[in-house]
Amino acid sequence: MDERLRKDTTKGRENRATMDASRRPPEQDFAFSQERRRMFRDEFLQEALPNAPDIPGFHTCWLSTTHQYDPIHRRMRIGYVPVKADEVPGFENFRVKAGELEGFVACNEMVLYKLPMDIYLDYMAEVHHYAPMDEQEKIRVQQDSLLNARDSNGKRLGEIEGDGMHFDLTRPVPTSW
Repeated sequence: MDERLRKDTTKGRENRATMDASRRPPEQDFAFSQERRRMFRDEFLQEALPNAPDIPGFHTCWLSTTHQYDPIHRRMRIGYVPVKADEVPGFENFRVKAGELEGFVACNEMVLYKLPMDIYLDYMAEVHHYAPMDEQEKIRVQQDSLLNARDSNGKRLGEIEGDGMHFDLTRPVPTSW
């Protein structure tokens, strides 16, 4: 018998998974469910900044000094002003020691700002009430013009199937957000 055909009984067959570590199932790399929940919690919670303090008559928030699409000078035109460390007890450790924001409250690149509540409520009403109402009206006008459009033979180009959809954003403006 040819030596090449004879079975070698001294060697065992190796498992491919042990030969190639990249072939192991991806489930082995998954974190346990408890670890995964902890990673999600840490990833999506803002634990790097302290909660903005309540200042009576004002809305407070942290604004970024590096945000390209929402720069601080734009917020200042609306009426936001930086909060001084003397105004909020317990934030003395966050006082800026030097620079143009000296004496104000900051954490990393974030600076604490406040806005009078009446301006804040006006802004929220505009952005979350009046602007959506304007968009609703634009959509309604487009829908009406499409439903009344006809082709060259006078046949209607569009129709509403069933009940259609009815939205009405004309409810009163909320007094608190």
